[in-house]
Amino acid sequence: MPVEHSGHQGGPCGKRVGEEGWRLGWSVPGMARREEQAEGDNHLSLAGNERRPALVASLGTLGLWLQDMADSAQAQKLVYLVTGGCGFLGEHVVRMLLQQEPRLRELRIFDLHLGPWLEELKTGPVQVTAIQGDVTQAHEVAAAVAGAHVVIHTAGLVDVFGKASPETIHEVNVQGTKNVIEACVQTGTQFLVYTSSMEVVGPNIKGHPFYRGNEDTPYEAVHRHPYPSSKARAEQLVLEANGRKVRGGLPLVTCALRPTGIYGEGHQIMRDIYYQGLRLGGRLFRAIPASVEHGRVYVGNVAWMHVLVARELQQRPALMGGQVYFCYDKSPYKSYEDFNMEFLGPCGLRLVGTRPLLPYWLLMLLAALNALLQWLLRPLLLYAPLLNPYTLAMANTTFTVSTNKAQRHFGYEPLFSWEESRTRTIRWMQAMDSSAQ
Repeated sequence: MPVEHSGHQGGPCGKRVGEEGWRLGWSVPGMARREEQAEGDNHLSLAGNERRPALVASLGTLGLWLQDMADSAQAQKLVYLVTGGCGFLGEHVVRMLLQQEPRLRELRIFDLHLGPWLEELKTGPVQVTAIQGDVTQAHEVAAAVAGAHVVIHTAGLVDVFGKASPETIHEVNVQGTKNVIEACVQTGTQFLVYTSSMEVVGPNIKGHPFYRGNEDTPYEAVHRHPYPSSKARAEQLVLEANGRKVRGGLPLVTCALRPTGIYGEGHQIMRDIYYQGLRLGGRLFRAIPASVEHGRVYVGNVAWMHVLVARELQQRPALMGGQVYFCYDKSPYKSYEDFNMEFLGPCGLRLVGTRPLLPYWLLMLLAALNALLQWLLRPLLLYAPLLNPYTLAMANTTFTVSTNKAQRHFGYEPLFSWEESRTRTIRWMQAMDSSAQ
């Protein structure tokens, strides 16, 4: 039973769990670049605007042109670091920054495995620096962070199937995040945006529904699986670090984003489900009731929220520092299987059955047996079935978010409509199918 999950972030910068990058060919629709700056911000203040009238009066058009050149040079002075920048979400964040952040002087991309696509980015106006490193190695993280103004920490090991040990998941997600925080403190980097996950909240293993909830909705978060436990701990560390003094005496400003289930170009699990359906003769068999709803979010909109938060965090540190934001767009609420068919259907697959073909009690038994086999076989070989008690509980529990907090705090609106998100994902899958033939 294939199950999606929310934590598809950047590359783990530690031990990667099978993720293949995809070259993103999209352009961002209809968004003018914003260049507002906060008064008195040491990193961001623009000098010279108040001298423009005198320059224009004395030098005319030439003076205005020279001043525009000076302003542009002054504006493009920020250094961003994206950890996990070669992962699924990380690559989208990297490309979104290059398109939507005009103040960039240098963009650093930190990952354990660097993609060859990075070479094509090095011909643009922004200096793109690829740094191969492991987020679990504190000295490598500190070297990458030194001199950066903003860190977007997407690196994380996403594993709900048991491919990695609990110790490895903790090392990458928790210790790796500690290393990023300490590197910011030691080097004087003031702004940190962390890619968390909705699974910090739920669904919990008790099957409690979360229906159109927001960041303040009461919910019993019960964490027993290593992945959500590690993300919850890492998020806590990031939020607790808000306000710490960094080198130079300024306060560290942090916030965390909690994407719901991410989909879009380059999504490994969507690719796996597609090929599984092809092996089954173009069919997938329903395992989840259609009445169960989940929130899904397009990867381009997740990347856009990261870029927007990184920008606005510098303008509104008192409001946004220490906050968490659910990351969702206007994608329809459906079960995982029915949502996936929005893309798989146009690619020739069909979902068999209006009801689950197996009763829930039997799925629970199979999930428990899979967990037992995984534990027994771990010393000998890797057994990582898609169905386990955690993925079964996730898939069969309604979990949808509806929040305007991001809109209220920093003006977030999805950059891509549902129609465009769907079209882009289908186009990617069709291109993937053509290349495989």
